[in-house]
Amino acid sequence: MTANTMKAIQQDRFGGPEVLRYDDAPIPELKPGEVLVRVHAVGINPPDWYLRDGYKMLPPAWRPQLTFPLILGTDISGVVASVADDVGAFTVGDEVYAMTRFPDGAAGGSRAYAEYVSVPASDVALKPAGIDHVHAAAAPMSLLTAWQFLVDLGHDEPNPLQPTRHEPVPLVGRTVLVNGAAGGVGHFAVQVAKLKGARVIAIASGKHETLLRELGADEIIDYTKTAPEDVVRDIDLVVDSVGGPTTDRFLRTIRRGGALFPVFPLGFSSAEEARRLGVTVSATQVRSNGAQLAELGRLLDDGTIRVVIDSTYPLADAGRAHERAARGHIQGKLVLEVR
Repeated sequence: MTANTMKAIQQDRFGGPEVLRYDDAPIPELKPGEVLVRVHAVGINPPDWYLRDGYKMLPPAWRPQLTFPLILGTDISGVVASVADDVGAFTVGDEVYAMTRFPDGAAGGSRAYAEYVSVPASDVALKPAGIDHVHAAAAPMSLLTAWQFLVDLGHDEPNPLQPTRHEPVPLVGRTVLVNGAAGGVGHFAVQVAKLKGARVIAIASGKHETLLRELGADEIIDYTKTAPEDVVRDIDLVVDSVGGPTTDRFLRTIRRGGALFPVFPLGFSSAEEARRLGVTVSATQVRSNGAQLAELGRLLDDGTIRVVIDSTYPLADAGRAHERAARGHIQGKLVLEVR
C-alpha cells in the first residue's frame, strides 16, 4: 500500500461472499461539494448483497449497468480527513456519519467498504456523541428507511416504485404491526412508531421478545408458533420490513382505511384486492439525507432511539459478515470495523 492507496473490499465478478477480496485501491479524489472521510466502521445492508450478486432479485430490465472492480456499501461512520473548498459545514477532524449516494450510487458508486470514502456533504451529519462509530455506522440506511416511511419522506423525487408519492400516515393512537421487528429496519420501525404515539405489535421469533419489549413493543407475536394473519385484525398500519410475495397475507389484518407499507414491495400481487378492501399499499425508496441524519442524531445521542448490533467483523472479513447475513435471523445490524 502506498500513500495514494488504501485497503478496501473489492470484487471483480458477481457471486457469493467468496468474491469479496481485501485489496489495495486508490484513495478517492475529492470533488467539489464533498468531504473525504477516514472510515472507522461500515454498516451492512441488504443492497450490499444485492449488488454483490448482480441484483439477481430484480427483473433483468431493472438491473443497473455495473463496472468492475466494485466496492460495496453505503453506510459509514468516521472522521473527516479533508474538505472541498466549497464545503463550509464540516472541518477536518469532525466525527461524522452518512448514508453515501443512495440510491444514486446503488450501482457501486457509494464505495463504503474501504478505509476512505468521499461523500457529498449533503449526505453527511455529525456523528451522535453519545454512541460509538460502530453504532453510528449501523444506523443510516435502516433508520432513514423507518423515518422516511413513517414520519417524513424528506424529498420530492419521483417514486420509482409506484406512480404516486409515498405519504406517511398519522401514528398517534393508532395500532401499528411491524413484521421482521428484530431486524435492521424493523427494530427502528418499532421505536419510531412508539415514539410517535402508536401502539406497536411486533412480529419476530420468540428469542427476540425481551429486546423488543425493551424497545417499546406492546405485544409480541412469535411467528414460529402463530401465523400473525390468523390472530390480528383491525390494524391501522402494517410495516412489513421483510416484504416480497408474502406481504399479501397482511391485507386481511388491516381495517378499511388502513395502510400496508412493504419495505421491499417487489412481488406484491394483490393490488386489486387491496383496493376492494379499502387498504392503501405504499412504498418508497430510501434516499440519502444529511439533514434528517442530523435530526435523528439527537435521538440517537440521548438514547431515545437505540441501535442494536448483532455482530461485528473486521473489514478484511467482509465475506464472513455476508455469510452471517445469508443465514438470516439477524438481531439488529451487522457492522464492519476498520482498524
